[in-house]
Amino acid sequence: MVRVRETPADAADAHELLAEYFSSREIGFAHQNVVYTVRFPDPALFEPPAGVFLFVDDDDGSAVGCGGIRLIPDGPAGRRYEVKHLYLRPETRGRGWGRLLISELERNARELGAQELVLDTHHSLTAAAALYAATGFTGIEPYNDNPNATRWYSKLL
Repeated sequence: MVRVRETPADAADAHELLAEYFSSREIGFAHQNVVYTVRFPDPALFEPPAGVFLFVDDDDGSAVGCGGIRLIPDGPAGRRYEVKHLYLRPETRGRGWGRLLISELERNARELGAQELVLDTHHSLTAAAALYAATGFTGIEPYNDNPNATRWYSKLL
């Protein structure tokens, strides 16, 4: 049975999944003649109350996905957390696990006192954009200067 669990952002499995994620983005950006900037996260930013980092475990217990939230400066709605590094291995996609992961990140954000979740992404990630829309995120003006982002989203909690 699939499950979502909290893990340190610097765990070996987290590093492996994040390396896969960054590699897939580098390849995707190279096809667009754009350089992708790799930034492994500071693990302290994903420890409560600053944030949380989650794994999605497959039926056999192996980590197949990850994502986190981190506290960023307040926005117009109040306390704001940012969704970062949402990734599922390609062979697990289409099973609803992305929705499950977003739901758990949102639950954690609420528990940490968030009034808003925000995220940034790239327009080439069409499946991610569909997931964000399906889970209640709406497009907003940029809230950061992430060189890898071309779209920004928000969800009021």
